[in-house]
Amino acid sequence: MVVLPVKKGAVNIKPSKIVAVGRNYLAHAEEMGSSVPEKPVLFLKPPSAIIGPNSTIILPPQSRRVEHEVELAVIIGKKAKNVEIDSVMNYVYGYTIILDITARDLQAEAKKKGLPWSVSKGFDTFAPIGPRIVPRDDIDPSSLHIWLKVNGELRQDGNTKDMIFSVPFLVSYISKIMTLEPGDIIATGTPAGVGPLENGDFVEAGIDGIGTLKERVKRI
Repeated sequence: MVVLPVKKGAVNIKPSKIVAVGRNYLAHAEEMGSSVPEKPVLFLKPPSAIIGPNSTIILPPQSRRVEHEVELAVIIGKKAKNVEIDSVMNYVYGYTIILDITARDLQAEAKKKGLPWSVSKGFDTFAPIGPRIVPRDDIDPSSLHIWLKVNGELRQDGNTKDMIFSVPFLVSYISKIMTLEPGDIIATGTPAGVGPLENGDFVEAGIDGIGTLKERVKRI
């Protein structure tokens, strides 16, 4: 469980699941050599991957190439099942930043064999979130500057307006597949510029109106 500040208090983040969206920015799909999806590409990350701000991303011994992906995270506020797009915002609590840390070599191996990506996405510390939750009415998720730096070097620089599938569409689409519970997180995809993390790196990830998420990196 992670505790994040929110307007007039704090919220315990303990989701039943993290639903992540792959290839939701055209430029990222292109840099990965992937086709543009006709429907959202979904995968799950375990809640045990979550860490809070100012923590440490652990590079596991099973992987030699771990990469960063900065994303806008949607926090679900109440149980959502078969929600239509025009009602979506009634079910959204707010927004924060999430890093979809990925063991890229393990993902590539799984893709080559036609296997799921779970191992590459599911290590402990592979879902940093923070630094705070912004209530749904305080920002517009459709046009937010999103960026990531490693050791002060700008790696990712995009805008949520470039998403292939919007936040309302994603919440509605996912709710028609699986029930979304209060506290669940939707990671909405990453812009281009993903790259490797190394032992000792310092990561800063920001989204307009939310702030900057800061994490250290350590190899074990």
